Amino acid sequence: MDLQALSDFNLVAAHGGFGRASRVTGRPKATLSRRVAELEQSLGVRLIERGSQSLRLTDEGRALHERTDGLLSEIAEAGEAVVLGASTPRGRLRVSAPVVFAHVALGRIGARFALAYPEVQLEIVAEDRKADPVEDGYDLIIRIDPAPDERLVGRRFLNDERLIVAPPGMRRPSPTADGEELAVKAVLLSASSQTAVWRLGSGAEPDVVLKPEPVLRLSSLLMVRDAVLAGAGVALLPKLLVADDIAAGRLAYWGTLRGPAVEIWALQSSRRLIGAKVRAFLDVLEKAFPEKVFVPTI
Repeated sequence: MDLQALSDFNLVAAHGGFGRASRVTGRPKATLSRRVAELEQSLGVRLIERGSQSLRLTDEGRALHERTDGLLSEIAEAGEAVVLGASTPRGRLRVSAPVVFAHVALGRIGARFALAYPEVQLEIVAEDRKADPVEDGYDLIIRIDPAPDERLVGRRFLNDERLIVAPPGMRRPSPTADGEELAVKAVLLSASSQTAVWRLGSGAEPDVVLKPEPVLRLSSLLMVRDAVLAGAGVALLPKLLVADDIAAGRLAYWGTLRGPAVEIWALQSSRRLIGAKVRAFLDVLEKAFPEKVFVPTI
């Protein structure tokens, strides 16, 4: 199989047409069309159905694209590593990260990386959906408490905690001897359980068990924090998001949710090599959190 023809086919498939692929890559449209036709002839199957207005992959074309696009990227990256001695990060680097983590940390981290590695075109996408590094074209994805997945490899670079915070003037309930649930006016995420209970501790005091009564439901942790800052009620929020507000006295710390630490991981496809640009980004990321445990100044 002609790897150049296969590469051209994947370009056309990824961009949804010969014209778009030509504009993005600078390759002549006629050359792309000829290469794809040669590949179809060598394989003996139709890969693309060409219409007057649109282009559609056949079942065979879709299968070929899904199985070879990532492999060709690996081959290209391996060749780049050999030529450059695996020492000079360069090229495009796409990273997906949860919205809160991206807004709190990745602006500064991205700036440090861009200044240190000017030959890398870094793109960070803030999104809360479960992105797939192969299907969505990411070199690296950051996930909170990821489930085991044999298709992904990576490392934990940070632990965080979930804190119960409140407006400064709101009184924290005292624990009861029998561990009775104490109702509090709360701001919750839209996806939160209707039967949620918060068990929290603060130093040597007995645990307090809170029953949040929602006064407001919001779809974003950033909106939840803003609502608590405005005095709407208490909320359960990541320490990473509220540490500065607690330190400045804008929010009152009521306690830490009992349970295991929150793990934040950087992951990539297990089918891909760890290239120089990914290694460089991971190095900058880990240096931003040298203790691996987020400890705010409060």
